[in-house]
Amino acid sequence: MVSSALTQLLVLLAFSLLVVAGFRRLDLPPILGYLAVGMLLGPHVLNLAANDETTRVLAEFGVVFLVFTLGLEFSLPRMMAMRWEVLGLGGAQVILTTALIALAVGALGTPPLVAIVIGGALAMSSTAIVIRQLADQSELNRTHSRLAVGILLFQDLAFVPFLALESALSSTEAFDGAAVAAAVARAAVALLIVLAGGRWLLRPLFHEIGRARSTELFTLAVLFVALASAWATQTVGLSMALGAFLAGMLLAETEYRHQIEVVIRPFRDILLGLFFISIGTLLDLRLLFTQLWFVILLVLVLQVAKAGIVMVLANQIAKDWRKSLRTGLVIAQGGEFGFALLTLMINDRLASPELVQPLLAATVVSMALSPLLIRHSGRLAEWLIKRQSTEVADMAKEVARQWDVSRRDHVIVCGFGRVGQNVARVLEKQGFEYVALDMDPRRVRQAREAGDPVVYGDGAHTEILEAVGLKHCNVLVITFAEPDVALGILKSVRKLRPDVPVLVRTQDDTKLDELQKAGATEVVPETLEASLMLVSHLLLLLHVPVSRVVKTVNDIRSNRYSMLRRIFRREDARPLDQTHSLREQLQSVILPRGARSIGKTIEQLQIDRKGCTVTALRRDGIVGPQPAPETVLREGDVVVLYGTPEALEKGESLLLMG
Repeated sequence: MVSSALTQLLVLLAFSLLVVAGFRRLDLPPILGYLAVGMLLGPHVLNLAANDETTRVLAEFGVVFLVFTLGLEFSLPRMMAMRWEVLGLGGAQVILTTALIALAVGALGTPPLVAIVIGGALAMSSTAIVIRQLADQSELNRTHSRLAVGILLFQDLAFVPFLALESALSSTEAFDGAAVAAAVARAAVALLIVLAGGRWLLRPLFHEIGRARSTELFTLAVLFVALASAWATQTVGLSMALGAFLAGMLLAETEYRHQIEVVIRPFRDILLGLFFISIGTLLDLRLLFTQLWFVILLVLVLQVAKAGIVMVLANQIAKDWRKSLRTGLVIAQGGEFGFALLTLMINDRLASPELVQPLLAATVVSMALSPLLIRHSGRLAEWLIKRQSTEVADMAKEVARQWDVSRRDHVIVCGFGRVGQNVARVLEKQGFEYVALDMDPRRVRQAREAGDPVVYGDGAHTEILEAVGLKHCNVLVITFAEPDVALGILKSVRKLRPDVPVLVRTQDDTKLDELQKAGATEVVPETLEASLMLVSHLLLLLHVPVSRVVKTVNDIRSNRYSMLRRIFRREDARPLDQTHSLREQLQSVILPRGARSIGKTIEQLQIDRKGCTVTALRRDGIVGPQPAPETVLREGDVVVLYGTPEALEKGESLLLMG
């Protein structure tokens, strides 16, 4: 084993670079790469990395920052609307899974209370793996992800009584119910303190720090808030991850949520990689090989049992077997909290190593397989359940309506980001029909909920272009900032329609000539066009005749901006999309069961007093722009709001909580 801390760090970094790069080249989840590094460098193979206390603490911080960023996606009103998913679904999953496993383990002669702790340990799932993989797939806001997150939150809460029960069993012969009750009471008080303190202190704190306009001070404040909340919950026996989630959830209601996520991301990604490496070091490959078939059988039985229980329970809320099965597949693996409970049971001699060691191996193997299972959960669900989900059926209906547009003269907009949406709004205003393509699932879903004709697809594929009616297209607009993406789309377009005009937006002039040679009718570099607009206004203020200004601008454009392309560039220059943000934006809010606005009219809610307006209402697949004030809201309605981020948070809170 390597003794020097610096040498050990270099070994970890070197192996991580090689292995994770290889996994990315093979299009495999990077989590698997980190787990592989841990298994290779762990004490059971090369013995080059020590899973010491310092490493474990840093690894836990990775999970803390991951769950903190998850909290930024879930505001308090949204969590209140999800109370049935957390308490009902999560509670039922933990109770039923624990009972089923405890009965099976008890049949082998294990004492009842010890069997309950083992059942609780195996009922846990990996918050870090699930959230990281769902985030990588841009699926955190999907139905199955929302249900899975609700279950994970309850599991974090359930860890407290299970840990208290294990401690009581290890210290006394009889079960100390008072100790468990005291632990639960302390946990409840801690949660109330974090929620109340965060609710009243965080916004004023970040307002003061924001006035200082110091990136260093802002980063320090974010780290302090995340770690202080984690410390508060850990002090009373709760998981650090739960405190970090609550802090992130409270900050989600502020206008600083996006900047906070940017600041915390580097710390999260590096330390989270260390967490997965530390998990990998725990897998004893010798045990895995000597009891391979038994461990595989345990993995299959545990994952099928957990997935089946979650599927049946989740269907009571989702009312869709495919979504419910996806939820079960996401939750099926073992978790780091369960691993900790099983390890404590061996150390405290509550259960024999012959029983617990295979369970530990099965837990780690299930965690290693989990990223692949989550990635392909949609395909597995479609294969196992031979019918389309209601979500897929609704999407098929909307695409069919869009295909009616594609049979007429229309515009195709490739890319539905900031620029693409602005282009679409002008087209709508002028009475032109369009179909948009985009590869961001969340953006596509939100746009479709608002009734915009947007399709998920890659414009570089000729089949997609044919499906959205390139044959009848008048003009095609490419709004992606990356020139390589535009080049791929241009090549596919020119194979099918050499004659159609193609307008390309690009950030700068780095591949201007290449885009024009590939067949772009016009290329609009944002930075150069901004310079032209500024020059034209300047010349007019200098009393240069309008005709001469127009001729100057046209000459520069006809010469491919050659005059403007000879510049000195900043070393730290960043793309425009990373530095520019618009204050006012659209946001769609789905009204779940239990939302306080259901049954009330838009006028009664007085949303305009919160600084935002209702621009559209979608009900049963039909979009109504500018709904009447007397419109009564129903469960399942999609309300489209417009305003600043702060106003949108208040409007969403009003719709969900009243």
